[in-house]
Amino acid sequence: MMKYINYFKMTIPALSRNESFARTAVSAFVTQLDPLVSQLSDIRAAVSEAVTNCIVHAYKEGDKAGKISITARISEDRAYIRIKDNGCGIEDIKQAMEPLFTTKPEEERSGLGFAVMESCADKVKVSSKKNKGTTVSLTFIIEQREVL
Repeated sequence: MMKYINYFKMTIPALSRNESFARTAVSAFVTQLDPLVSQLSDIRAAVSEAVTNCIVHAYKEGDKAGKISITARISEDRAYIRIKDNGCGIEDIKQAMEPLFTTKPEEERSGLGFAVMESCADKVKVSSKKNKGTTVSLTFIIEQREVL
């Protein structure tokens, strides 16, 4: 079993104005591991995409009950971030993860959210149940800096 040295959990309304807050909160928490700037940028980008996907796809527009739960855990050399919604779910995860696939082409969505997450994180896992929600789990290996 993985030994975590710290964790936090927060729940925010699924509103676009909260995306930058979520990204900043997670990256601030992970700074305890003293990551490289490039690693912090990757974490920020992946969290941003995961939260944006919840906001855009999980809930109907104007759904005031939509919430996003974010849990972050850190071990000595890893950050584990889980972003979860209780929305409509993803019917076909494999298809949803294909680059350029979008369920909202009328909104000029690029369909690159999962591709960005996969390019930034060391591991991406997606689970979903129709009308129950989706969970995106991201793992980042934090390079240990050499002490001079």
